[in-house]
Amino acid sequence: MLIDAIMLRAIVESALEEDVGPGDITSSLTVPENALSRAAIAAREPGVIAGMDVADMVFAAVDPIVRFEREVRDGDRAAAGQRLAGVEGRSRSLLAAERVALNFLQRLSGIATTTARFIDLVAGTRARIADTRKTTPGLRMLEKYAVRVGGGQNHRFGLHDGILIKDNHIVAAGGIRPAVEAAKKGAPHTLKVEVEVSTLDELQEAMDASADAVMLDNMEVETMRRAVEIAGGSVTLEASGGINEDTVAAVAATGVDVISVGALTHSVRALDIGMDFESAI
Repeated sequence: MLIDAIMLRAIVESALEEDVGPGDITSSLTVPENALSRAAIAAREPGVIAGMDVADMVFAAVDPIVRFEREVRDGDRAAAGQRLAGVEGRSRSLLAAERVALNFLQRLSGIATTTARFIDLVAGTRARIADTRKTTPGLRMLEKYAVRVGGGQNHRFGLHDGILIKDNHIVAAGGIRPAVEAAKKGAPHTLKVEVEVSTLDELQEAMDASADAVMLDNMEVETMRRAVEIAGGSVTLEASGGINEDTVAAVAATGVDVISVGALTHSVRALDIGMDFESAI
């Protein structure tokens, strides 16, 4: 998994503290301390799986002797009813880890599955599907990872690693040209300067100011198509704003280079995944 292990551990520990706290009172009262069990984690609907390493870490954080045996890898497409992993160990430990592990698996697999659907919808075009910063606070690293698992690309991770001049920056800076020129003057040579526009006149102004990329914000499809003609490949064009599964194919057909989709993370439906005890050990 190409994510920061230290950050991941902190996320897992925070989630367990939230859910388990000082202990699982139900299991401590009803399940014998030394009971051992075997359980299966399975998909209850088809989808692209993401978050297996996270789930593994959850069980290990609760109890290092729990065995987590994965039967799929991140990026695999699972069928409804398919086993994803087997877990075995102390029954109380499995119960304590269950919900947190499933929450991560369901959320990340939902993002990967949704991303894969968008990728399929733009197949045959030049458009790449990218995410946004509209993520769950504290989970951005994992959610952007899930987008990659689903075949998408990551936009900037945060405000620190990409220059995107948006409408409020333009107002504060006094216009597109002064904003772009100031950014290009001060930016490291490794960073591109992207500017958001909502009209064809603003597109031309951004190009005249030598922007490296232009975000076409909430444009109609025909206007986007005209923007592609005007740019003629001289700048990277990104379509953004309210794009969904019903509209993404038409947007991709305009010839834009990138389509950023907030819905990959901000309103995605979790994939239905469950864990069921199979037997005592």
